Amino acid sequence: MTEPPLTGQADSPATHYPEPRNAHELWALLQNPQSQAHGARHLGEALVQSGVISEQQLRDSLKTQFEERKLGIHRQLGQQMVDKGILTEQQLRHVIAGWLGNRVLDPRLYAFEADAVAMVPQVVAQREAVLPLMQHEDLLVVLMADPLDQRLLDELRFMTQRRIVPVLAAPGSLPAAIARAYERQATVVAKRQAPSNNHAAARDLALDLQTAMDVSNEPEADVVSESDNTLVRLINSLIEEAIAQKASDIHIETEPAPKPVKIRFRLDGELVRYLEVESRFRYALVARIKIMAGMDISEHRKPQDGKIDFARFGGTKTELRVVTVPTTGGLEDVVLRLLAGSKPMPMDAIGLSPQNLKDLRRMALKPYGLVLVCGPTGSGKTTTLHSLISDINTDSRKIWTAEDPIEITQAGLRQVQMNPRIGWTFAAAMRTFLRADPDVIMIGEMRDEETARIAVEASLTGHLVLSTLHTNSAPESITRLLEIGIDPFNFSDSLLAILAQRLVRRLCQKCVQSRPATDDELQALATQYLDGVQHTDERDIATQIERWKTDHGVDDGQGGRYLRTFIKKGCQVCEGRGLKGRLGIYELMLNDEEIRHHIRHRSSAGDIRASALRAGMKTLRQDGIDKVVQGLTDISEVIAATNL
Repeated sequence: MTEPPLTGQADSPATHYPEPRNAHELWALLQNPQSQAHGARHLGEALVQSGVISEQQLRDSLKTQFEERKLGIHRQLGQQMVDKGILTEQQLRHVIAGWLGNRVLDPRLYAFEADAVAMVPQVVAQREAVLPLMQHEDLLVVLMADPLDQRLLDELRFMTQRRIVPVLAAPGSLPAAIARAYERQATVVAKRQAPSNNHAAARDLALDLQTAMDVSNEPEADVVSESDNTLVRLINSLIEEAIAQKASDIHIETEPAPKPVKIRFRLDGELVRYLEVESRFRYALVARIKIMAGMDISEHRKPQDGKIDFARFGGTKTELRVVTVPTTGGLEDVVLRLLAGSKPMPMDAIGLSPQNLKDLRRMALKPYGLVLVCGPTGSGKTTTLHSLISDINTDSRKIWTAEDPIEITQAGLRQVQMNPRIGWTFAAAMRTFLRADPDVIMIGEMRDEETARIAVEASLTGHLVLSTLHTNSAPESITRLLEIGIDPFNFSDSLLAILAQRLVRRLCQKCVQSRPATDDELQALATQYLDGVQHTDERDIATQIERWKTDHGVDDGQGGRYLRTFIKKGCQVCEGRGLKGRLGIYELMLNDEEIRHHIRHRSSAGDIRASALRAGMKTLRQDGIDKVVQGLTDISEVIAATNL
């Protein structure tokens, strides 16, 4: 499926090249040199043929170059012209590209394919300044700021499992084109989604609001108020649908008239469009949510925080954390975080490898010590902690938890909600818990030196302490705690283990397809698996492939085993995305004598990481690639989640 071509004219030297309007024309162009400059004998001739300089300017520049060389000055012809202001760096770069046979394309004149765009995650496209344009058999045409970046080409080849045809982007064209391409990609995905009954009900209610406005001649504020019955039912339907789809957040984004109010859900970590409501209802929508959350509806200039107990408004038992953010034009956006009060997941269901599961359970059975779970916001740290606690939650243990907010409830725990406004902080809770005869203490987050210091001291005095940190990797967690002032000797003795984690989307098990993996694909996977972990040669790569065949291979019926490549397709169950649900990828670092030595001597994160790898730690990317081999997730998901 191809999007309509973008309009607009390029304002760069590349515009004199014939640009394609569709995939067929692009492919025809790629088979042939794109400019007369490609056949030039030298750069000066290419510059003249491209029309960026005149023959007289070339003769003058060559004369200047000859005179400079007599004086011992050696300056390239192109750089000399740039220094003189005859042409710009961008003009020189693009003429050289054409002269060397590279293609130059303005994406505003081309209709990129949605299926090609979907092969590279948006976060990678924006970070690396790349844009997939089209597929042709096993080739992927990619627009790039630097087509000679071999590192990036290797990563794209590995991520997409395609041969890459790099195309140079016209100057300044990539950022806007990337934004436009992925906005359209989100629209394509949204159109594939089959609306549920709640979605249809929400659309009908939004239409009812519009009809009520159209038939009334009263001012906007008097036609629909925050207490209007249709508006109340619309917001309730919105929340019910978010719960049904297992959304983690609802984003309500207001714009100045006549732009509509956009409502989006975060599903499996990705924002998806849900509904648009006419702009004239923006104030009433925000006011109704403020009333439900107990906020001040007259205050529009400051951000506010609140909570909604949805059961009080006739819905299911769900708590929502609400924040309003003032935006331009006196408007406000609203974000609702769904806290479903769910039960903990079993430890063997969160995606830990058998060895990591065994080691983490062993650490949790220690009578005292410190276990940390680290990762960015939304990476599932709280879920992992509660799964770990549920494993040791017995009548013989007293377990206190300090959380903000309490997202998961468990029978047998004494769970405490933090309230910093009255001084009830994590540090204050820790001090109180230590007087309440605990066996296990869980602290929602180590946010400051005082909380971390008390946690370390508690873990040295006969208590098992569990907590989280906002760090990227297990070794970095150690350096972070040392930087905020933790005593290295106490910390080295108290630490048991650090678990770093990320969440990646699962392949939809209803529509995923597989085929035997080729030798090149396995070589690429194994190379990526071992990259940065050890010095590798062909023997190491072959050993890793054989290990995968032993653990995850399929019998070929002839006494051998082979590995499969799994391909996402898209169906009604996954709403056309090919991905459904999420699972964790992990990096577990166990404390040992060598790590203790590093902590006491304040070694760098790199030294700590090297020691942990020697002791058998698998990195986040390695754990993710293991799950790719098993058919649980997609390689592009792993790369996007582990590019630190």
